[in-house]
Amino acid sequence: MFHADAPGGYLAPPPAPPRRHTRQVLAGVGALLSVVVAAIAGVKLVGELTRSPTVAERNAAATREVAGRWQAWPVGKVFPPALPYTLDVGGTERARRVGIDPGAGCAAAVDPAIAATLRGHGCRGALRATYLDQMQGLAITVGVVAFPDERSALSAKVRLPRTPGLRPLALPGSVVARFTDAARQTSVARQGGPYIVFAAIGYADGRPVAKIKQEQTDLYTIAPQLAEAVLAPLAQRSAVDCARKAVWSC
Repeated sequence: MFHADAPGGYLAPPPAPPRRHTRQVLAGVGALLSVVVAAIAGVKLVGELTRSPTVAERNAAATREVAGRWQAWPVGKVFPPALPYTLDVGGTERARRVGIDPGAGCAAAVDPAIAATLRGHGCRGALRATYLDQMQGLAITVGVVAFPDERSALSAKVRLPRTPGLRPLALPGSVVARFTDAARQTSVARQGGPYIVFAAIGYADGRPVAKIKQEQTDLYTIAPQLAEAVLAPLAQRSAVDCARKAVWSC
């Protein structure tokens, strides 16, 4: 196009478009930055996966493992075939397990008067088993009640009556078939970790409290010992081994 003011009578050519190599350089810089960011993230990830667990992580793993034992352990491990106890007259005897109820709910395992207390503190479930003392005259039901954590279990424990009402597990057709609620003479409760372990004791022949002529010391010494014998291994914290992925989650 002719223009009178332009040298030679022509318009100056339009400015050249950005050079292609400039865009390529910018794109290359962006790609390099992405690679660097990915590499840094990868290094951090590898470091996170290969570092040793912290003390807090180990403690949390131990707490989770203890809280899950009532479900993870076989019921025969929660309630061993025999439990030791000592009488006031001396000598160690053993109570023999008669049977287990592995699936009782919180309310079904205890008297209505304390069921609400357990539920109010997050009761997760209950297991019961009945034992016979060595002389086979006394029946003892031991009940494990699980809570979400130790604080919940402790809060529930301090609100229980002095004689908490665990319901006896009377197994039909067995030697403890007559050990019903009416035959329960006394009961106790012990707390450790996220668990409360109860023990209720009475005569295997089902005689009610009103027919007891005099206080029997064995009734008040055996039940606490069996409760503690079940609670001790259940609530004991184990050494954490994070390398055993099937057992520990660290």
